[in-house]
Amino acid sequence: MNVVFMGTPGFACPALETLANSSHHVAAVVTVPDKPYGRGRKTTACEVKLKALTLDIPVLQPKKLRSPEFLTEISALGADVFAVIAFRILPRKLYSIPPKGSINIHASLLPKYRGAAPIQHAILNGETDTGLTSFFLTDRVDQGDIIDQRSFPIGPDENFSSLSARLAAAAGPFLIRTLELIDTPDFSPQIQDQSQATPAPKIGPENCLIDWHGDARRIHNQIRAFSEHPGAFSFLDGHIIKILGTARELPERSTPLEPGELLPQNKRLYVGTGTSPLQIIKIQPEGKRAMDALSFLNGYRIEPGRKMTSVRKEVIK
Repeated sequence: MNVVFMGTPGFACPALETLANSSHHVAAVVTVPDKPYGRGRKTTACEVKLKALTLDIPVLQPKKLRSPEFLTEISALGADVFAVIAFRILPRKLYSIPPKGSINIHASLLPKYRGAAPIQHAILNGETDTGLTSFFLTDRVDQGDIIDQRSFPIGPDENFSSLSARLAAAAGPFLIRTLELIDTPDFSPQIQDQSQATPAPKIGPENCLIDWHGDARRIHNQIRAFSEHPGAFSFLDGHIIKILGTARELPERSTPLEPGELLPQNKRLYVGTGTSPLQIIKIQPEGKRAMDALSFLNGYRIEPGRKMTSVRKEVIK
């Protein structure tokens, strides 16, 4: 089939490469315009554009998806289908152009976790499995009829980075299978069960702030969900400190730790929660690189009893 691929972040790149190396023809890649990034505000292309250029695929970067000029340009490509992974919301005038429809690959088992951050929310909620879903685009975000699904287990200590990489690697073969299914004459998609729907909205700073009075399992899941980016965080002596990895291992100590209380012991670092302590594995002080707990203890004096807090202005020693 003749396919137009739409995507933006690195998550979509493995699928684009798989599609480009398949029997299907990628007529063009549609992605966001180049934007200034970083402290120097240097104009930079997104990962999907860079990948498309290495694959020698034409790239379209419309400022507005509804503009008549763009709609005319993309219609002229004669695509059978639009394949969308991690891109913007498509208006009806755009997604209704190809005769076989526009499909999206979503990183959850729809109707669970509709929205911009399905992987993070699945980990945050302690799910033991997630998956990929392909569906036809409609006016309602992530609510179109399901074409195919594939389930993947979530490891008990797996974080966003590793799970996202696994799903991204699987999205390519999954996309090819989806294209084969919609090209089958007797294929019939499945209507989503609206009663089973759950949201997965965009992640904000309020989601990443750690409340040490909470349940240890929930805090551990929070740290897994937002590591390594944007990173769950707390405050130590008024400075932001990101906690990028923990383990649910108890220290060899009979008295419990108070919420946020730090305990260096046997070259390990523990922190108290509202239930049981967590061992800190990876940490990033404000303005510093990420490091393991031992490196942190070697560079920072952490006396027993010092606490991390959920408010910057508190300085507790």
